Amino acid sequence: MIPGHFVSFVAFVIALPVIHYSGGLLADLIPKDETSVVSQDELIGKSVAEFGLKDKKYTEEGEKIFSLKYVQLIKVEGEEAKHPILDNLSVSNSSRKIKYQSLTQSINKFLQLYPNGFYGEKYHKTERNYKIKAHKLASELLNSEDFEKFLHELNYDEICKRALTVANASNLVFPKEKKSLKDGLSTTTGKKHFSESLYQLLYGTSDFAQRFNDFSKVLKDIGTAKWTTISYFLFIVFPEKYMFVKPKMTEHAAEISAFEINYDPELNWLTYNSILTFSEYLKKELSELQLRDMIDVQSFMWCIAKSAT
Repeated sequence: MIPGHFVSFVAFVIALPVIHYSGGLLADLIPKDETSVVSQDELIGKSVAEFGLKDKKYTEEGEKIFSLKYVQLIKVEGEEAKHPILDNLSVSNSSRKIKYQSLTQSINKFLQLYPNGFYGEKYHKTERNYKIKAHKLASELLNSEDFEKFLHELNYDEICKRALTVANASNLVFPKEKKSLKDGLSTTTGKKHFSESLYQLLYGTSDFAQRFNDFSKVLKDIGTAKWTTISYFLFIVFPEKYMFVKPKMTEHAAEISAFEINYDPELNWLTYNSILTFSEYLKKELSELQLRDMIDVQSFMWCIAKSAT
């Protein structure tokens, strides 16, 4: 069953999750030599026809290769064709070091580490408490009222001092990048541009993508254009909405889930927007575990990424 839009179709014919039932069925029907080699007139696709994507047990088998001699693909369109994984499918390649892992497998690995889930004492102590503490500090030091007051007074020194205090309130930003940020705020011009752009990023009302790109440019100008830096302030001020990006961890979590985040080491809106989409997907799919915010999603991503390395 193939979504009608072309992008998803291209992804389908390269590599797609296949349902458990059809995987077993094809294993019985297709000769061994035909399951290992696909001729040019055959298709690599997805066998979900007649079984449905909405049932999780049919979408967690990983990539499978099959022949059109034994499977009839059915094209669907509209709402029925939409699926968060298939619309953002990461195309595999032979150099991939991290293997696909179903969401059920990821949840089991998380629960092995934190048996009481997101509400257990161990999880709170090791993952959540210090982030909540940093969030409360950020809410106190970088609230919109004080921010606007300092901007009106042109008191960029105080804004930057507070921003650095918030950055140092957790271990999320790497030490070298904290130093890079501090060095970048050593000039009057750097402080001014950083302060104005950070306010717009957090509290501006214009298009968010543009605000993100504007802040990216300021960070580049002051020599601290890092994913941890740009995403940290969003995440720690608004953990209910935005995701923190630690590149390798985020890449691994997405690769395990076969979710394309369009990662580029250079700061860009496409990558961050893709990561937000991935984060929202996880939050929705993990609803039975009663996640509260992106702090819980980020901790889950860290856990499954760590298990793959």
